[in-house]
Amino acid sequence: MADKKATDMTEATSQSEKKAPSALTRIAIDFGPLIAFFLSFKFGGIYTATATFMVASAIAMVVSRVLTGHVATTLKFTFVVVMVMGGLTLWLKDETFVKMKLTVINTIFALILFFGLKTGRLYIKMLMGTAMEMEEAGWRLLTRNYAIFLAVMAGVNELIWRTQSTDLWVDFKTFGYMGIMIIFLFAQAPVLAKYMPQEEKSDKDEG
Repeated sequence: MADKKATDMTEATSQSEKKAPSALTRIAIDFGPLIAFFLSFKFGGIYTATATFMVASAIAMVVSRVLTGHVATTLKFTFVVVMVMGGLTLWLKDETFVKMKLTVINTIFALILFFGLKTGRLYIKMLMGTAMEMEEAGWRLLTRNYAIFLAVMAGVNELIWRTQSTDLWVDFKTFGYMGIMIIFLFAQAPVLAKYMPQEEKSDKDEG
């Protein structure tokens, strides 16, 4: 019996470690396909980049499953959109579909967050609540801000791909969007500071 408990504890510890990938691994899963898309576009054009992006997205799914023991819902959804829009791009030889992928993903996520606000479901809190404590009002504000951000960026993507060259759109998708996202995340610091429990703020200040 003791041996069984020890084995169970060992397996639980092993699974726990497996579900906590390093920051570098997380970045590779999240941004690896995007970097592969950018590099393959520079060397082979939009259709080669689209095919590469589809393969890289599938690899990211497998890597996430192997290293963390699960695949995030957002990653699954993004993978489906990538496969559909990328497949249409290659089949019809029309780059419009791959360019609209970012618009589709951002719009759907924005609608989900707005729907959650209306129905009392704070999806960002569901995703991040175990890693960070914050008052309900803070989660609502953060959800609203992120939903607005996604809606605006969907519009920005539409404006850029419809009015600018494919080269400029690829640069925006790879670096511009990421840069704007980082700025947006830093801009949420006042929300965290205002609504984070005092104890957690003190711990962060001491650290």
